[in-house]
Amino acid sequence: MPQHEAIVAVLRQADRVLVIRRGPGARMPGYWAPLSGTLEPGESQQQALVREVQEEVGLAVTPLAKVWESTTAGGDYLLHWWTAAASPGEVTADPREVSETRWVTPAQFLELQPVFAGDREFFGEIFPRL
Repeated sequence: MPQHEAIVAVLRQADRVLVIRRGPGARMPGYWAPLSGTLEPGESQQQALVREVQEEVGLAVTPLAKVWESTTAGGDYLLHWWTAAASPGEVTADPREVSETRWVTPAQFLELQPVFAGDREFFGEIFPRL
């Protein structure tokens, strides 16, 4: 059973999603993934979503809907996947957490390397149904 909970932010612009290459200060640096982060004690999933996106890329967001749950490959984390609407503004990446950002289609995400198996499942099977 997972010991920790985290959110995954699915920020959309038309048919594209904002993904990051994890920076040197992040867990598993170098991996491409949607924005994500651990829930802090007493924090709701929505609060964590807003905080993590602000911290990592400087965007204000409004949580829309929880669309999926998954666990990390090691089973340490339960991931709560949320769609969110971003307020207008420029992506300003925190260089410790984010080394690169891209708006990609699901097909483009599936071509990136390396990516997590759960993210591959989301973009291949879940996202097309949203």
